[in-house]
Amino acid sequence: MLVDMITQNQLFEAKQGGDITFMDMVDEREALGESQIQKMFAGSSVLLTGGTGFLGKLVLEKLLRSCPDLKKIYLLARPKKNKDITKRLQEQFDDVLYDKLRKECPNFIQKIRIVEGDMGQLDLGMCPEDRIKIMNEVDVIFHGAATVRFDEPLKTAVEINVRGTREMFKLARGCTKLKAFVHISTAYSNCPQTNIDEKFYESPLPGDKLIDMVETIDARTLDSITPGLLGDFPNTYAYTKAVAENIVLEYSQGLPVALFRPSIVIGTAKEPVSGWIDNVYGPTGVVVGAAVGLLHVLNCDAKVVADLVPGDMVVCACIAAAWRTARDSRSNHEDAPPPDLPPPVYNYVSSEQKPLTWEKFMHYNEVYGFQVPTVQAIYYYLFTITSSRFLYTLYCFLLHWVPAYIIDGIAVIIGKKPMLRKAYTKITKFSEVMAYFATREWKFDNSNTQKLYSEMCEADKHLFDFDMSTMDWNDYFYNYIRGVRVYLLKDPVDTVPAGLKKLNRLRLLHYTFCAILGLLFLRLIWAIFSGILGFSF
Repeated sequence: MLVDMITQNQLFEAKQGGDITFMDMVDEREALGESQIQKMFAGSSVLLTGGTGFLGKLVLEKLLRSCPDLKKIYLLARPKKNKDITKRLQEQFDDVLYDKLRKECPNFIQKIRIVEGDMGQLDLGMCPEDRIKIMNEVDVIFHGAATVRFDEPLKTAVEINVRGTREMFKLARGCTKLKAFVHISTAYSNCPQTNIDEKFYESPLPGDKLIDMVETIDARTLDSITPGLLGDFPNTYAYTKAVAENIVLEYSQGLPVALFRPSIVIGTAKEPVSGWIDNVYGPTGVVVGAAVGLLHVLNCDAKVVADLVPGDMVVCACIAAAWRTARDSRSNHEDAPPPDLPPPVYNYVSSEQKPLTWEKFMHYNEVYGFQVPTVQAIYYYLFTITSSRFLYTLYCFLLHWVPAYIIDGIAVIIGKKPMLRKAYTKITKFSEVMAYFATREWKFDNSNTQKLYSEMCEADKHLFDFDMSTMDWNDYFYNYIRGVRVYLLKDPVDTVPAGLKKLNRLRLLHYTFCAILGLLFLRLIWAIFSGILGFSF
């Protein structure tokens, strides 16, 4: 929907008032007291998997900045795209995400140790020397590494998400100082259920059995039986994350373990940078596609709740879960739960405290998107959501495929490379994945997560805030849209005036094109009727 354009002065005017509190004028430590989470991590060494992914980068940054007395962080990483590990990590730390950390802790890099490994390999692809060092030194493990490709072949997904988790527990079993192990899953790991509680569900297949299957059956046969194995699961990602939870249940006995399930993770709310994001997964892909004028329709129920959670708040909850796990472990807590009880489960969701529908999600994106349109747009914003599969298919044909074939045909004639058909093939695949989550609704229980927050001291509630009840979606999307523009589209805010001009040109082009099509349609109708009635125009 269109909104009135604000003035340039209003656009660049900084938000005031609500951003400033009395906490900015006093010493936080004196005012709030000692942080129990900082105290737990002081002198501790952490092993982090998935540290080069979106969530892993945020975990790494938050631990280094908010737990300054932390001893060391071991990052399990592998070379990628002809880049060695050191090169990959150096590029990662050059990101604006780490600017605040660089100012507050200039020597933070000295606390990071890179461990070469591969989640898809036996023994995690680690050399014996590194395994021994990890087992002797690590106090806390955050296991967040996973393949997040929804269409990943089952063999690869199992090797990384399921067997990799089993290998992590084998490593953890040998850690002599382990205080907490947090396995990061997803709130949709049990998506065939409609009510998802904070508990373990029956696995579609025992983890060990699935691992044996993919190790013994050839890839072609495995691909052919994958649809039957998935059953009601929409993709290999959700399926293998569900089976990985079975591994957690079976291999965690006697270890200080927590299972953490965030819902759909999107850009940061506040820290270290508002609106920071580095990928186009899920709803963010919809926003980017619509903003540049490529995506025009999505199969989505406007009234369904979109369970979205900001990345920085997810990380705070995850770190708090590690603190509580360490606090309640048998080595630190004489009244700790018996070792044969299953690990605690934390569903981190927004739908319980601050539900947001897909209709409202798109409304916020349109309102703030029209304020800061990108200069990278190739067509005017034209986007609709429909729960009707028939209308979705019709709109895709008219708004995606017809223009794609026309423009690619013209490109071929003038000697250019056709691109739109290939782009829309990827967009269609992406849209099919999104449709499953955008047309269904789940009821989540998050009692453990709420209790976790209530047990934190005031200092930790301030330093590691993950209370979704305080979320203001209006303020959030103000920053989110600007973050998408700056961090994903690489379009700085100083190009906003040019973006507004381009938006006006694309609007004029769009309505001119619509008018021409309308006139051609009317001319066709007139020709048909004149032929039937026997008179000419």
